[in-house]
Amino acid sequence: MDISVVIPLFNEAESLPELYTWIQKVMRENNFSYEVIFIDDGSTDSSWQVIEQLQAASPEVRAVRFRRNYGKSPGLHCGFERAQGDVIITLDADLQDSPDEIPELYRMVTEEGYDLVSGWKKKRYDPLSKTIPTKLFNATARKFSGIYLHDFNCGLKAYKNIVVKNIEVYNDMHRYIPYLAKIAGFNKIGEKVVQHQARKYGETKFGLSRFANGYLDLITLWFTSKFGEKPMHFFGLLGSTMFFIGLVALVVLLTAKLASMFSGGQLLPLVTSSPYFYISLTAMILGTQLFLAGFIGELITRNASGRNKYKIELEI
Repeated sequence: MDISVVIPLFNEAESLPELYTWIQKVMRENNFSYEVIFIDDGSTDSSWQVIEQLQAASPEVRAVRFRRNYGKSPGLHCGFERAQGDVIITLDADLQDSPDEIPELYRMVTEEGYDLVSGWKKKRYDPLSKTIPTKLFNATARKFSGIYLHDFNCGLKAYKNIVVKNIEVYNDMHRYIPYLAKIAGFNKIGEKVVQHQARKYGETKFGLSRFANGYLDLITLWFTSKFGEKPMHFFGLLGSTMFFIGLVALVVLLTAKLASMFSGGQLLPLVTSSPYFYISLTAMILGTQLFLAGFIGELITRNASGRNKYKIELEI
């Protein structure tokens, strides 16, 4: 099979028939063998009934229905598990992504050898309240990930089948699929300018809270990718540094006090009267706690079942 189209959706009953007809037209014009996998993320409208009608009329349609709303990432995860095509294309269901982009995305993966191609909605039909935070978000993601993409969160992407089978999309990590692919060892990541169309039906399902959550998810992903299997390298180093600074400061305070006592000069105030004494103790305590956190992290990772499971590309 050439292409699997994975479409997560939530309350998009009005757009689904038009979207599928459009996909079907593109596939037939290019003689692609394909499947379309709809992931109904607990819709409360008639989306599932529409999908059932599409499936009855077309054997290329497959679908999964969640009992409740889980989010886009779980939807993509389930779609990726079931996808059988050589190339996986993801589309949003709101008609803002154009299926006409599919042939070129397929060509970039199969002929140019890209592991992943991400769409870039260079010209957007969104309000400034959405576009400005998006630019800041993408700039931060580029800095953390080292992947130069203009639009990490574009729903229109193309992947080699092996890529989606080797990444786990969880929580709200769909925003960082290129970063997940890079962590898994897939480094040939490209970008294509794609059409962005104004929403025709319904309204957006995402609020401004996604930007705050997105930054937290990015920090989590960056940290786990660098220190997830070696937590002592982070907590141990930071803890040891804090403990050493606190210890040196405390020694300086005590040395000054002892020198004053034995020199016969004017006695300094009590050590415990100095704020630096308490700052030193606090640094030592926090340093000890951080070091122990790294030690506990090492014990946890040592017993993790996937500790020595590596992504092996070839073996002869």
